[in-house]
Amino acid sequence: MAEGFISQKRFWIQRLSKTMLRALHILGVVGSGGGIIVAADKALWINYWYLAMATGVILMLWEVVRDWRWLIQLKGVLTLLKLGLLCLFIPLANHKPEILTLIVFLSVIVSHGPAGLRHYSLVHRRVIDSKKEIKG
Repeated sequence: MAEGFISQKRFWIQRLSKTMLRALHILGVVGSGGGIIVAADKALWINYWYLAMATGVILMLWEVVRDWRWLIQLKGVLTLLKLGLLCLFIPLANHKPEILTLIVFLSVIVSHGPAGLRHYSLVHRRVIDSKKEIKG
């Protein structure tokens, strides 16, 4: 097998694993986000929050381990910005719905924006290609 290529079996295991993680992450975001937006009792949505945070960390680590350049591409930078915005939940607790709305907006840009935007390196000021991605 040529260097840089993975077996079809490994590809499918990685792809399905990442898809499952992403699905769990979205479930966590929707569950906790809904609770935050409607100001529901924290006990009703906190487990979704934990799910969103745990899967989010795993997905970030997956990307960084796969290719460190993710951290300097717009998709990584915007993800780190989303984490920074989450930190504003503490000092700006009364504005959680607005902050969450901005985070969701940034998430859509990261997930569904054109590759040229997502792979743009703020360091290099151009699009840089990553190692082959396992879409999920």
